[in-house]
Amino acid sequence: MQPTLSVIIIAKNAEKTINKCLNSFEFSNEIIVLDSGSSDRTKEICRQFTNLVFETDWQGFGIQKNRALEKAISDWVLSIDSDEEITEELALEIQTVIREEKYTAFYMPRLSNYCGRWMKHGGWYPDYVLRLWKRGTAHFTNDLIHEKVVVEKGEIGYLKQPLLHYAYDDLNSVLNKVNSYSTIGAEMAFEKGKKSSLSKAIVHGLSTFVKSYFLKLGFLDGREGFILAVSNAEGCYYRYLKLFYLNKTKEQVD
Repeated sequence: MQPTLSVIIIAKNAEKTINKCLNSFEFSNEIIVLDSGSSDRTKEICRQFTNLVFETDWQGFGIQKNRALEKAISDWVLSIDSDEEITEELALEIQTVIREEKYTAFYMPRLSNYCGRWMKHGGWYPDYVLRLWKRGTAHFTNDLIHEKVVVEKGEIGYLKQPLLHYAYDDLNSVLNKVNSYSTIGAEMAFEKGKKSSLSKAIVHGLSTFVKSYFLKLGFLDGREGFILAVSNAEGCYYRYLKLFYLNKTKEQVD
């Protein structure tokens, strides 16, 4: 008998990508969507695919995904973002490995699209992400961003077929995420008592560019490879710079 599979998704204002995402899960037994205040057609689109659409407040990616995980009832869980898509080849591989049960969790390679180009270098591929596990064997960390899956028992395997990720449609979405993620990253570092300075911001920003564009061969992805390396560097630079100003504000208060 084929084990059952729950797909869990968190979403907000994802009407541009959620339809493509949900269309790739015909092989699943249930789809659970947690929405955190969408003002577009996200919830309406999701309800065309599943009646398990829930609305909650937002406390960060980790907490939100754990909320979705708690609602899953199938043998296995597949966590997917609203801007990702399962190919037919990956769907077949998933069905095969959960039937064989050689491992309790699986990493899968992720192929991301950046401003219209599938990125094969710059640290963006294979970009293994842990998204599939036997229910009851893993959970998410409660981080605001860059949450991780913690596997509590069993061994982890690797899938071969890539998960498709429509990361950024255009430069506006790139810049918006650079700004929001650098702010959250700075706040998280500040809460952990970390320090920064202008020189640290510059050095880390430059090293991020060199690593992405040269060491990880980002230049092989053409102009998008250069743009990606710059945006990665900007995100790192602004995260350290924002942390510097948080430290400075605290010193003035103290």
